[in-house]
Amino acid sequence: MPDPVNILLVDDQPAKLLSYEVILQELGENLLVAQSAREALEHLLRTDVAVILVDVCMPEQDGFELVELIRAHPRFEKTPVIFVSAVMMTEPDRLRGYAAGAVDYVSVPIVPEVLRAKVRVFVELYRKTRELERLNADLERRVQERTAELETSYQQLQSLNEELESRIELRTREREEAMAQLFEAQKLDTIGQLTGGVAHDFNNLLMAALGSLSLLRKRIPPEEKNLRLLDNAVQAAERGAALTQRLLAFARRQELKPQAVDLVQLLGSIEGLLQRAVGPTIRLENRLPGELPPALVDANQLELAILNLAVNARDAIQQEGVISIDAEETIPGDHDLPPGLSAGRYLRVRVADTGSGMDEETLARAAEPFFTTKGLGKGTGLGLSMVHGLAAQSGGILQLHSTPGEGTTAELWLPVAKDDVSEQAGEQSAWSASTEAEAAASLRILVVDDDVLVCMGTVDMLEDLGHRVTEANSGQAALEIVNSGQSFDLVITDHAMPGMSGADLARSLLSANPGQPIILASGYAELPDGASVGALSRLVKPFTQEQLGQAISMAISRDATTSGHAPLQRNGTM
Repeated sequence: MPDPVNILLVDDQPAKLLSYEVILQELGENLLVAQSAREALEHLLRTDVAVILVDVCMPEQDGFELVELIRAHPRFEKTPVIFVSAVMMTEPDRLRGYAAGAVDYVSVPIVPEVLRAKVRVFVELYRKTRELERLNADLERRVQERTAELETSYQQLQSLNEELESRIELRTREREEAMAQLFEAQKLDTIGQLTGGVAHDFNNLLMAALGSLSLLRKRIPPEEKNLRLLDNAVQAAERGAALTQRLLAFARRQELKPQAVDLVQLLGSIEGLLQRAVGPTIRLENRLPGELPPALVDANQLELAILNLAVNARDAIQQEGVISIDAEETIPGDHDLPPGLSAGRYLRVRVADTGSGMDEETLARAAEPFFTTKGLGKGTGLGLSMVHGLAAQSGGILQLHSTPGEGTTAELWLPVAKDDVSEQAGEQSAWSASTEAEAAASLRILVVDDDVLVCMGTVDMLEDLGHRVTEANSGQAALEIVNSGQSFDLVITDHAMPGMSGADLARSLLSANPGQPIILASGYAELPDGASVGALSRLVKPFTQEQLGQAISMAISRDATTSGHAPLQRNGTM
């Protein structure tokens, strides 16, 4: 069944148009009606028409004038036109009609069979013409194809030359991109090393400040003004400690406690916090599926990372917008494995916004520490740096995709937890009655730290707790004290020391006395591998007197009893 064609019926009387439609509907074609010359021209300009039926006598413009207008347009020079006349036309009138462009006449009263037969002839002629045009176009296409085949030999040679040039250009571009990526990685690594070192030194300063402030609180008169000044100093030091944690996160040297984390449950628990953080004018959409495999990541740091991404998305949205969070499990193949990831199962967490987006230059620097576009005093430039560091230290990556005016999507790739990593979040930090009693007992403690201020502050806090303290400013000095015959209930040593690190000192002490309780204090997680070092109790700088007391209690109880208490801040990952 061929596709129907368009037939245009032009008459100023609706009744006559209706009669034409009734007569011609048996043809199964599309019937277009117009009651004026203007309507007829509008139809013609919008659609292709096979044949036109025009009434000769119309009030505004007669059929002859309308056909002359139609024929004046190049598209309709050969469109068949049939005049319909209700009056007896003289021979001059007929000649005028033919001169205007008519191909036939139909007189009123109309014989339906005659009208259908005439229209059918022109409809079929229209179809045959179109078919001929298609055949001609096909013939031209075949001629062009044959011509192209004849030129193939020459084109192939030219194509091979162009392909060779293209490959050389591609290889050159790939090499340049690889060098740029290497430079970027080296730059971030250099910044990370510098940042980690600064954060470590800054932690030592904060350690001395917080330790002294905690002891000072016990000794100054409890006047409101004194306590307010003291609280201000403590809050400032704690804010500095939080800042160093972000720096260490970017430098991949923060202390992490990876565990199997249910992302659906975690996001549900902080959804209210996220909504308050982004504000009432921004819609937060939770698009997580009902169930996902657990991710191997530090739950607290992941919460902070998602909060940072949500706040960044909020700042990119001027007024109203949407922030969506979704995740899926993915096992990338070798060809689509993102740079920096090893093969395996991952969860890809996406935080997308409808904000202003970033250009390529801004996107390239977005994860650099202290880089921000939020203006003076409106951001530290460490939010994305922290997320980048957390992802890398957890065995994943952070990818950013952004287009100016279309928003930004942050993709956080995290490894899927293995089946045997199911419960790692159950470490106890509270004291029991027995451990409180042990902590209250006077212990002989050796404190080792190359920083005089930190060492002094730690000694003061320990003596305030009632312990007897001996101090050493290096690992070698500590060994000489122990080898002189002195014994200690506990050794607290800094890790990052020149000459002999705290980990090296711990190995030496444990080789001579495997039962020696040792606490390894560090400003960041940068310990070497080794079962003996990995089993040590850990204390993260800066620490308070209360945290120091808890660490002592846990370390002593772990070696003195079999109660099963896990040491505070034990090293789970580096």
